[in-house]
Amino acid sequence: MGFTATLSTQDETAIIVLNGDLDANGAPVLQENVDRAATHHPRRLVLEMSNLDYLSSAGLRQLIYARQKMDDDVRVVLVGASKRVAQTIRLVGFDQSVTFSDNVPE
Repeated sequence: MGFTATLSTQDETAIIVLNGDLDANGAPVLQENVDRAATHHPRRLVLEMSNLDYLSSAGLRQLIYARQKMDDDVRVVLVGASKRVAQTIRLVGFDQSVTFSDNVPE
């Protein structure tokens, strides 16, 4: 399965919807969207993961890139991560740098 990422902005929130398998092939797509999101100087970056089926180490590096690309005071929220994806994030300790949520915060 391929990977897509779609960026939208609402007020001070940037939302990137992730679909498919985030691996080495999809990583540049996410990076491009994160770079575009950063130009809006959001206070919150939401990564909507309900339809993210797989997260490889290359995909995980892009999540870390997203955290680093945003200003220090930007809250990064991972919404709807499957148990498998959340487990991968927790195994490397990245859960300490982000917030998990079941819904897109308002």
